[in-house]
Amino acid sequence: MLKKVIISGIVFSSILLVGCNDEEVTDITITENGENDENLSPENIFFEELKDEISVAIKEQTAIEADSMMIDGDFKELSVSVGFLKDVKVDDTLIKQIVKDSIKKVSETENVTISEDNITIKIEKY
Repeated sequence: MLKKVIISGIVFSSILLVGCNDEEVTDITITENGENDENLSPENIFFEELKDEISVAIKEQTAIEADSMMIDGDFKELSVSVGFLKDVKVDDTLIKQIVKDSIKKVSETENVTISEDNITIKIEKY
């Protein structure tokens, strides 16, 4: 009986020690919108706000539905890409102006300084 208790104690201790081998544990908290905290850097927050603003502005000013456009880009490269379905007629000049106005609006809201000279805007068809 004592032998079983000692063996059980050794097995339990071994399992406990293996589980505590100084591995770094990353706590990822899922927010209400399904994103985790790692994705909520200031750059990502800015870009998500910008994509929302561009989408709403394009829909309001051109009546193009959000499901027929795709917005992507890179904060570090200061580039924004707006893609539309091939059959959607788009005024490139108007879209570029909407994107510039949206960048200005979101940068003021988020207190981010962005030079318009460094922004690349691409309008694509897919």
